[in-house]
Amino acid sequence: MWMVLGERLSEGYLLYVDVIDDTGPLSAGVFSGIHLLFGRSPIAYLLLGKVFVLFQIYYWNSTLIKYRVFEETTYLPAILLAALFHFSFDLMYLSPTLMGSTFLLLAFGQLFSHTVLQKESSESTLLIGIYGGLAAGFHWNFIFFLPFIAFTGLAISGFTIRQLFLSIMGFLLPILLIFVFYFWNDGLQQALQIWPIVFNYPVYGYQPALSWLAPGAFPLLLALIGFTISSFFRGATINQQKQRQLIVIWLLFSAGLFFFVKNNASYQLVVFLPALSYFISQFFLQFGWTFLIRPAFFGLVLVMPILASYYWTARTAVDTTYFAVATDETRPLQNTGVMVLENDPSPYLANSLEGPFLNYNMSVSYLKQEKTLPQKAQVFQMIRRQLPKKVLDKEGHFKDLLEELPALKEFYSETTPGIYSLKYKTRK
Repeated sequence: MWMVLGERLSEGYLLYVDVIDDTGPLSAGVFSGIHLLFGRSPIAYLLLGKVFVLFQIYYWNSTLIKYRVFEETTYLPAILLAALFHFSFDLMYLSPTLMGSTFLLLAFGQLFSHTVLQKESSESTLLIGIYGGLAAGFHWNFIFFLPFIAFTGLAISGFTIRQLFLSIMGFLLPILLIFVFYFWNDGLQQALQIWPIVFNYPVYGYQPALSWLAPGAFPLLLALIGFTISSFFRGATINQQKQRQLIVIWLLFSAGLFFFVKNNASYQLVVFLPALSYFISQFFLQFGWTFLIRPAFFGLVLVMPILASYYWTARTAVDTTYFAVATDETRPLQNTGVMVLENDPSPYLANSLEGPFLNYNMSVSYLKQEKTLPQKAQVFQMIRRQLPKKVLDKEGHFKDLLEELPALKEFYSETTPGIYSLKYKTRK
């Protein structure tokens, strides 16, 4: 779906104004650029995703060393974080969550600096906010990390009121620039109408949440033991205690984020991985390289990625409802423009998006809202500007829209049950 979005936006259309989807605007810009350079290339998404993963691994381990989070210099967190990224098949593919979490990690590193430096640093405080705002621009749900920055800044890092205000202004700056972009493109009003739906449309799942327990149980157990050790048994300096508190609060906010995330998929778990690698490292550093601990290390670093790969492959083969998109042979559309108003994206495998409605659940919420006459005219113009050649509508949403906007009947007729075809296309 991100490839489809990037393909459509690369044709000059604008997210929220011409295409209804919940992707963050900065991520949408990246996907558009990928399509211009590589087309529909899963390899490009994989390779670029690995670049972000490698950067996170390098930056996180460097941050832990720089601010002496552990008593000894160690590359163990980097090894563990690399293993945790193999928890699921989609964690290393480019996604809005992966790009956004990278900037959250940069903000987290700046927060760490305030646990060590005992002087006010305006530059660091501003960067905390800017990185957080950029993360929200890539993945809108990360906007809920603003309270995390404010709370940890005041309670742990010792922000003054001036520093707090500076970090909040830094957070809002990228978001305000996004709004300015829409204002320049005459789309701010419509974007502000669509934007709240990102946070309140119904939750839908790509994978059942319980499917994460099987491959995730072992690293969670090690992290829990590491948390217990670091909290109650292992001695730590004041700075290290502050850093541990930051990481614990990070985990709590990451867990709370799932109350706002609309699409349940394992790539959303990427925000947990750095914190988990920290607590698992505490487990191994406490017990050392003993005979009993070696199997746990090799089990996590070598066995878990292999078993996770086998597990997800087996789940995909058994249950394609959640994990795979299969071509619908009963509707063999090929190389045409379609708009799919049903919960089945398979037609986009062989066709391109035409029309404004990409995210099915978000689009249905938008269509079901009570609208004023100007808003109805706006929906009509969204479709009128694009006029998809085919509209797939098993659920009857487009049929209801035709009744609500009778002027659209001039352009479409139901050629077969659930499929509407464009009668003719006039000058836009």
